[in-house]
Amino acid sequence: MSYQDRDYYKPSGFGGFSFMPPVIKNLLIINVAMFVLSVFGEAIRIGNTSLSNYITMYLGLIPLNSPYATFLPWQLITYQFLHGGFAHIFFNMLMLWMFGMELENLWGSKKFLSYYLISGIGAGLFQLLIAPIFEGIMGPTIGASGAVYGVMLAFAFNFPDRYIFIYFLFPVKAKYLVIGLMVIEFLSVGDQSFVAHLAHIGGAVTGVALILIDNYTNFRVENLLNYFRSWGKTGTHHKEKPKFRKPDVFGSKEEKVQEATFYDIDKSGNTRKVTQEEIDRILDKISQSGYQNLTEDEKRILFEASKNN
Repeated sequence: MSYQDRDYYKPSGFGGFSFMPPVIKNLLIINVAMFVLSVFGEAIRIGNTSLSNYITMYLGLIPLNSPYATFLPWQLITYQFLHGGFAHIFFNMLMLWMFGMELENLWGSKKFLSYYLISGIGAGLFQLLIAPIFEGIMGPTIGASGAVYGVMLAFAFNFPDRYIFIYFLFPVKAKYLVIGLMVIEFLSVGDQSFVAHLAHIGGAVTGVALILIDNYTNFRVENLLNYFRSWGKTGTHHKEKPKFRKPDVFGSKEEKVQEATFYDIDKSGNTRKVTQEEIDRILDKISQSGYQNLTEDEKRILFEASKNN
């Protein structure tokens, strides 16, 4: 698959947008490092068991009904960084980069990392709690596919009319591609294959929930990792219940004061306030004529705005 810009900006590597933003880069490095360790671990014996088996036993997602290993809470995160073969890791990392690159540029690294990891956790919970109903006793689950499905869904939400080229030949809009993939996953549940279809569904469902929470409440997805860190340190964490905002059914834009306004220093050294309306105007210009036709000031404003998200 590949994609081509049709309805929004294209990261160009200039003006603040990166083809390899930091979270994507580090996720790729960690996944590849764990894959290499697992491959070489096949030849390393600890007693009668290979190092790779120990990695899967303690870091893979062990089913709750497993007769040979024990589920451990941290596995809901660590299983996302293990893969079972070259094709498995290659396509997961390709999809992560393709669909995640623009999301991290758009959202910022903190929000993207929170969204990615929690989508993976949701995928793992679906696999743990629902998959046994359809598949009985299962083996360990490994792979980033659940989190990647969450990323793909978020991409379709933000860029629904972006064309994705299947096999580099057949253009399909992102919204239709994701809908089609989800239909296939639902129809494949219980097929007794080695693919964790319910984990894929769980990642997408968790992604929908996170997007709705972020859009319609005062709670922000990027704060979820802080919540889990605080909970882990204190054992308890009290937080005011999020207040729900009424959805804007007419599609008008609600100005968020903390996010929509920031101060920019122009080339002459003067400080001025940039509003959400100005940012929207720039995004509309990109939609009509492309990122390359922005002025240097407009590129700088968009870059500064992306850092304040």
